[in-house]
Amino acid sequence: MLTIGTHIVYPAKPTIMGILNVTPDSFSDGGAFLDANAAVGHALKMAEEGADIIDLGGESSRPRSDPVSLEEEERRVIPVISAIRRQSDVPISIDTTKAKVAKMAIDAGANMINDISACRFDSDMFQVAAAQNVSICLMHMKGTPKTMQENPVYDDLMGEIIAFLSDAIGRAEGCGIDTKKIIIDPGVGFGKTAEDNITIIKELAKLKRLGKPILIGTSKKSFIGGMLGLTIDKRLEASLATLSVSYQNGASIFRVHDVGATKRYLSMVQLLTENPMSPEYC
Repeated sequence: MLTIGTHIVYPAKPTIMGILNVTPDSFSDGGAFLDANAAVGHALKMAEEGADIIDLGGESSRPRSDPVSLEEEERRVIPVISAIRRQSDVPISIDTTKAKVAKMAIDAGANMINDISACRFDSDMFQVAAAQNVSICLMHMKGTPKTMQENPVYDDLMGEIIAFLSDAIGRAEGCGIDTKKIIIDPGVGFGKTAEDNITIIKELAKLKRLGKPILIGTSKKSFIGGMLGLTIDKRLEASLATLSVSYQNGASIFRVHDVGATKRYLSMVQLLTENPMSPEYC
């Protein structure tokens, strides 16, 4: 993974995005990194373990979560971004649906926007990404975090996801965002049943027709626990299995909690699934 200015460029190898939630209520690590020093320390640790990007969020998007104010989100994330940037050049993604937070984060040193609403919640997000010349990830979600798991139903799951993301890409390009700086995410766990999430992973290759890097986030999510009867602390191996299939089906960016284990795992998956006689390995 390379950076050119503020643009993140993704090579063929797996790109690891380490999750850093500075929230009291995220499903896996809520409250663990509310202290700015703890958050910065964890970011630097993930970078040492091989994270290519740190994805920093100040508002929980777990099912049935309530939004926070712009001021509270700013208070949580901006000091942490500034502190990380003083100590490291690791690329930082700001996980937000608020354009003003995104702009402040980029001014503080962030390199990318990760918007779970695909800019539906704040249409100014497109203008911020275009004006700041940064990459942006557009994710599919049915409803809002508060409502998304209230009986989500699809007539054509993958078809509807593709149509949603295609429309979001068109709107982003129409606002002046460089097409090469757009990333897509099918939104595993966001307005989907457990069975839907399994289908997305199995049929992820269908998203390749959109011609964008595919980001996947399955780490420790509830569908894994529901399918296998596992508590959050027992979901690592199952999470890695979802990433293996996702990688083989076209995903290139992996948003995870366990950076070191994921880096080692996907490095071997890559070696096992790509041509061993290519110049890269000779």
